[in-house]
Amino acid sequence: MKNNLVLFYKVQLIDRNIDRLEEQRGDLPNAVAGLEGKLENLKKDIAEKEQLKIESAAKREENNEKIKELLDNQKRAKAQLYKVRNNKEYDTITKSIDAADGECNRLEKESDSLVAIIEKAEQDIIELTPVIEELVADLALKNSELAMIKENSAIEEKRLLEEREALVAQMKKADHSLYERVRKAKRGLAVARIRRNACSGCQTIIPAQRQLEIRRNNRMFTCEYCGRIIVSAEIAQEAGDSED
Repeated sequence: MKNNLVLFYKVQLIDRNIDRLEEQRGDLPNAVAGLEGKLENLKKDIAEKEQLKIESAAKREENNEKIKELLDNQKRAKAQLYKVRNNKEYDTITKSIDAADGECNRLEKESDSLVAIIEKAEQDIIELTPVIEELVADLALKNSELAMIKENSAIEEKRLLEEREALVAQMKKADHSLYERVRKAKRGLAVARIRRNACSGCQTIIPAQRQLEIRRNNRMFTCEYCGRIIVSAEIAQEAGDSED
């Protein structure tokens, strides 16, 4: 059991160092992800406005063709007025002429609205373009900073990950699952040690009898307050923890 406890703490020490490397990146990963999200949304917005322009222009062209066709039909209908033989034919033709007028007016109003839509979309695109350019520049800068930090810590991180993998290979699957579960629940710190008669994870004082039992190093204990796996100072030192 003592060897298992040492393994637990060794993995914890490595994870703590990996976490510190990640902390050096600060909020850059989140900032990069946030900028990428904003950029994607703005590009999508511009694409939608471009599509709206295309569809509106096509609809306007379609309306113009319909108006031209209606006017041609109306011109022929007016010419027929001089050839009518009775009131019924006259009424039928005049109704078709009036209907054509009404439809032309409707299509012209719709086309005017489409022009307004196109102009608004164009204005929005003009206003969004410099915002996107600024985001692209900001994203490039932050990606560069993040890449430099990653590059500087890449060798150390690779070494730590290889060491961790070797240690995990020595752990029982159940032990490793327990470790990962506690680590996730406790924000990265799965294993604590006795320090100044207290749990180093939550600083809760450990009863003297329980401390004696933990120091025997013959079974696994968890902190009664925070639930972290807790080991003796001897285990921590054997694992390579030089902190008091």
